[in-house]
Amino acid sequence: MRNRIAAIGALGALGLATGTVLGVQTAASSSAAADTATASQATGSTDPLVVYGGRGGHGSGTGGGWAPGSLGGYGATSSPGATVAAATEATADQLVGVVDITTVLGHQDAEAAGTGMVLTSDGTILTNNHVIEGATSITVTVLSTGESHTATVVGTDPTDDVAVLQLTDAAGLDTVEVDEDGVAVGDAVTAVGNAGGETGTSAAAGTVTALDQSITATDESGSNAEQLTGLIEIAADVVAGDSGGPLYDAEGEVVGMDTAAASTGGQAYAIPIGEALSIVEQIVAGVDDETIHQGYPAFLGVSLLDSTGGATVAGVVSDGPADQAGLTVGAVITAIAGTTITSADDVASALADLDPGDSVSLAWTDIDGSAQTATVVLATGPAD
Repeated sequence: MRNRIAAIGALGALGLATGTVLGVQTAASSSAAADTATASQATGSTDPLVVYGGRGGHGSGTGGGWAPGSLGGYGATSSPGATVAAATEATADQLVGVVDITTVLGHQDAEAAGTGMVLTSDGTILTNNHVIEGATSITVTVLSTGESHTATVVGTDPTDDVAVLQLTDAAGLDTVEVDEDGVAVGDAVTAVGNAGGETGTSAAAGTVTALDQSITATDESGSNAEQLTGLIEIAADVVAGDSGGPLYDAEGEVVGMDTAAASTGGQAYAIPIGEALSIVEQIVAGVDDETIHQGYPAFLGVSLLDSTGGATVAGVVSDGPADQAGLTVGAVITAIAGTTITSADDVASALADLDPGDSVSLAWTDIDGSAQTATVVLATGPAD
């Protein structure tokens, strides 16, 4: 089951300002997104508003994102807060079990990059979901050896921002060493990751400033708000591309996974490693429910707008299932598998229990008002 979720961006990246969900992109205006962000702060929420910077990790392209350094505190030109030491080059020991993750976001004409951790010698990788969200292909480079592998998505938990990948043709890899004791406020920590997508890997030393923190994360426009809870808060020079990397304690053991940072710099958040590994166990065990998703989603290949009488097609992916069925911009989807469609959300809900390769009936009204029906075979969508 795959529920409609807000697209998460984190630690700088590039992607569409609208969320890609189940092969459906829900179009929205930038002014509406700004109004949403303002409202979330005005309601008195106790969660800090943390601007992640977009989808992926650190990215570039023409798919509707932003250039490195354009979002204060994230790009390669950013500087740390006044009381936070600048990141340095990671040591060889800090690179053991750490990988760079680069993705192609094929439906957005973009690329992105982030970080991950090796959990098994045959190539099971832990990273943030937002690092691989929207990816149509994934390449992983093992930093201690320089070897690169293609990767597939084993499963994701978008709600908790966790994803598991599997490398192809991998064996004998060194894994990260996980801490069993947790951290306390005041502990020294170091966040390691693919900062800014630049050559080399950074190590940002800092301290734990709070535990069990909740944040509201948005993209750089203030849209696609997502709540994350139970996080470790740190004072450190964490920047774009560090997402999915290890947060080490003073003994060099992993206590968390770097996940988010304030746009002003110097304040960052990590998922406790125990929480992340608990989700990994469920993904590997094959759990597939409202929160945890196995593999890749079914893909219809349209962007939609809510409209009277259905969901209006705002865009069609070339040669995707919708395109092959004859849907065009301006058509209004009225039913899927016999279920009446009244909004873009209804389309996502109708596809939620379906898998790539499933056949489903579509009904729509063409721009000239004529009623049309077709049976489409859903494709394999980008990572969700």
